[in-house]
Amino acid sequence: MKRITLTLLLTLTAAGAQSAPTSLTLTGAVTRAVTQGVDVTTARANLQKAQANLRAVRADPTSIITTLTQAEQDVAAQAAALDGAKLAAAQAAVTGYVQAFEAAQRVTLAQAQANLSDRQLKIAQARLAARVATTLDVSRAQNVLNSDRQDLVSAQASLPVLEAGLARTLNLPAGTDLKLSAPGDAPKLSVTLAALQGGLDKRLPSLVHAANGAALAALQVRLSDNEYTPARTLDDARTAQANAQRGLDDGLRAAQTGVRDAYRSAQDAQARVAVAREAAANAQAALRNAQARLKAGTAAAIEVQQAQVQAQQADFSVLQAQGGVWRALAGLGVAAGQDVTGLVN
Repeated sequence: MKRITLTLLLTLTAAGAQSAPTSLTLTGAVTRAVTQGVDVTTARANLQKAQANLRAVRADPTSIITTLTQAEQDVAAQAAALDGAKLAAAQAAVTGYVQAFEAAQRVTLAQAQANLSDRQLKIAQARLAARVATTLDVSRAQNVLNSDRQDLVSAQASLPVLEAGLARTLNLPAGTDLKLSAPGDAPKLSVTLAALQGGLDKRLPSLVHAANGAALAALQVRLSDNEYTPARTLDDARTAQANAQRGLDDGLRAAQTGVRDAYRSAQDAQARVAVAREAAANAQAALRNAQARLKAGTAAAIEVQQAQVQAQQADFSVLQAQGGVWRALAGLGVAAGQDVTGLVN
């Protein structure tokens, strides 16, 4: 009997521990993603493998220069790949976090809208009973309520899906109950476009790979430019070098264009926050006016409720605008190979 009781107690304790929510901040989510994410862990292991190989090549007195160069380039490429994996993981974490937090707020907003529509339906029914409204008015109010209730159901259904996606991004156990804090304001974009566009061939994994190829091709030309190497070999090496350089130049131009587009998106996202905040301030002023009019007896309670919902919608728009900035900055970081969110160590 004691064994059964103890087993039951342990089971209940474990169940309680599993159901306890995991509190997260945006900073904590990104930190976890860049330290424990699957792709980051793989990239870190690849870098360690490349470093070990370079140590072995350097310790081997028979290693030729091309072998040593390739080993050194592999370390540089894997280091860039690790940095890129961290930025990509941070972008996924930011996107997943913002979407999940917005989804929770959308449920609250949808519930408030449904409550307002329900009250408006009751008013329409009361007006119909008083013969100051028609059945069409009631039907329209009912349709609005039905639509708002469906929006609420949809919002409620999307929330666990988004939370599960975030948990997977953060490499958390399936079924983890998340409790997310507000993301807060994103930092101002202080770095210049020129600074982000410079040195891309040393930061972006694809360009590091292309730069390594161009450097190795140039080395092959130098090694082939002598009296004892066939002229045909030198010509082939020069052709390979030219091809590699063209590929690097083309990739660099494309990357610079991508950075420019991402930079403009970040600027636009930041500008939209100010617009959303101004609209929210106006909505709050309208709510205060409605409350004052209700107190003075010149407005109905339904008008105050409408103003409250409009204020909630405006606040939600601010939240969305702030989330847009976070997402834009994370995307810019990936495009430029450099963190601009301040969240990646």
